[in-house]
Amino acid sequence: MELRQLEYFVAVAEEANFTRAAARVHISQSGVSAQIRALERELGAELIDRSGGTATLTTAGQAALIQARATLAAAGSVRQSVDDVAGLLRGSVRVGMITACTVPQLFDALARFHSEHPGVELSLQEGNSDRLVGDVRTGQLDLALVGVAARAPDGLRAMVVIDEKIIAAVSPEHPLASQKRATLAQINDYPIVSLPVGTGVRTVFDRDCEGVGITPSIALQASAPDAVADLAARGVGVAILSASMIDTYRDRLTAVELTDSTTSALLALVWRPNPSAASARLVSMTTSAFGSV
Repeated sequence: MELRQLEYFVAVAEEANFTRAAARVHISQSGVSAQIRALERELGAELIDRSGGTATLTTAGQAALIQARATLAAAGSVRQSVDDVAGLLRGSVRVGMITACTVPQLFDALARFHSEHPGVELSLQEGNSDRLVGDVRTGQLDLALVGVAARAPDGLRAMVVIDEKIIAAVSPEHPLASQKRATLAQINDYPIVSLPVGTGVRTVFDRDCEGVGITPSIALQASAPDAVADLAARGVGVAILSASMIDTYRDRLTAVELTDSTTSALLALVWRPNPSAASARLVSMTTSAFGSV
C-alpha cells in the first residue's frame, strides 16, 4: 500500500468522478484507475462502485476513506515536522537594530542561537528605526530592535522592552543645569542636539513639540546617542535622549525633566507574523532573554 494510492482514492471519493480526480492529482485517468485497482486487490475488497454514472463508495470504501484521510494527515504532519527541523539547520536569519545600540540581551540571544544552530547564517545590520520597521514589513529583515513612539508598529508582532519618557540633558555649566524640570518651550530657547529623523526618540520629541505648538530648534543631530551626549557635554546645546540613555552620561551631563512631554519612547522587538522556523526560534530566544530581565 502506498500513500499515492490513498491520495488517489480520496480524490475519487471526494470528486465522485475518475476524470475530475485525475485532473486534481495531475495524472491520467487510466493511472488513477490502475492504482485504485491495485489498492483494492491488496485490501481484498472493492472500494469504488463503478456501475453507475458516478463513482460511489462501497461499504468497504466508506470505512477505508476515514482511515485514508487520517493516514494522509499523519504523513503530512511527519513531513511538516521534518521540514521544521530542517529549517533550523539551514538558511539565514537577518536581524536589525538601531544604530549604536548596545543591548546585552539581544547579543546573548544571537550568541546562543549561533551556538545551537551553526548551520544558519546570521546577519546583523544597523539603521534608524523607520527604515528597520520598513525592512521587517517587506521581509528584508526577520527581526529588529527599534525605537518607536507611543505604540508598537501596526501589522507586526512586537515585544516592548523599554517604555519611558524623553529627557533633556545639559552640561553642568549650562543655564538649565540648576533646574531639575523645564518645559519644551524653555529648552527650545537653546540649540537642540538630537538624534536624526526616523529614530524613536526624535519622533517622540517632534510629536511632543508639535503638541504644544513649538517648532524645535535643532542645531545638530547625530545618529549615535554617544555623539549627542558628547556634544551636549561640550556645551553645544541641549541633548534630547531617553531616560535610560541619560543614565549612562550622568557623570558629565545634568538631566532635566520635561514636564510637558507626554509621549512614551518605546524600545521594541518587532517581527512579522508567521516567521520561518529558524526566525521563530531566534524570536523565542530573544524574547526569553528580555523577559528574564
